[in-house]
This record gives sequence, structure tokens and C-alpha cells, in this order.
Amino acid sequence: AGLRSYLDPLTKHNRGRQGGNDGFVRVTSIDAIPADGKPAKFTVVADKIDAWNRFPNVSIGAVYLRLVNGVPKALHTVCPHLGCFVDYRSGRNDFFCPCHNSNFKLDGSIVEGVSPRPMDALEIEVRNETEVWVKFQNFQPGHTHSVPVS
Repeated sequence: AGLRSYLDPLTKHNRGRQGGNDGFVRVTSIDAIPADGKPAKFTVVADKIDAWNRFPNVSIGAVYLRLVNGVPKALHTVCPHLGCFVDYRSGRNDFFCPCHNSNFKLDGSIVEGVSPRPMDALEIEVRNETEVWVKFQNFQPGHTHSVPVS
């Protein structure tokens, strides 16, 4: 009985869940995204839940947000090749992964390098006219298509 009580959280369905019930997390307001179409990096803060613990309001990752014809677009900050962090280079107006010299256009498409796929785009919703909500999730590196981490 003691072992079953200890292992019981492993059977719960919310294991590894992050953010709200629908998977979307409020990231910022639309006014905080540069109007000139250049990307800005935003930290994603949400509740993180594992098998036994709940960690309220912690950083679970980051996204690049930019406006395209007034519509917000989101890209994950992690390179799809090996999981290194991608930097925005304002002088070249592109994204760059320093681990293996991959670079990407502002829409996330590959310019050159060894990345097996474009940067991972994330679903966005604008709620209450100004709130930017992102369906934040991590993806497995090294695949030719986006494979969510479960």
C-alpha cells in the first residue's frame, strides 16, 4: 500500500503539464512586440507540474515574437538541430545558432547550416484584443519534422 501511494502520482494525467488547461500561456501584450517587424525575445512563465510537484510561475522557456502585417507570429528559441539556443542578429536581421553555424530567416526557414528543419513555429492566439497567448511546447531536436516532447 505504501509503494502504491508513493507511485500514484505517476498515473495522473497532468504529468509534465505546463501552462493553462488548453496549453496556451499568456506571454505579453501585443503593444510590447516591436511594430517594425523585428523579433523580440519573451520569457514564457507558467506553472510547471511533474509527477509529484507543482511549481507556480516559473520560466518554462522562451519565444521570439514578431508582427507580420500586424499579426503576431511565434518561433521557439531552441535550434531544431541539437537543441542549442538561437540568437537574433539585428545587424544581419536573421536568427543564428552558434553551435553549428545554422542561420534562419525571420520566418524561421533555413538559410544555411545543418539544421534538419526550420525553426519550430508555435500556435498563437490574441485574446481580449491585446493579450498574446502562445501554445508553448518543446520539440525533440534532430528530426526532419516537429516532434513534441511529451
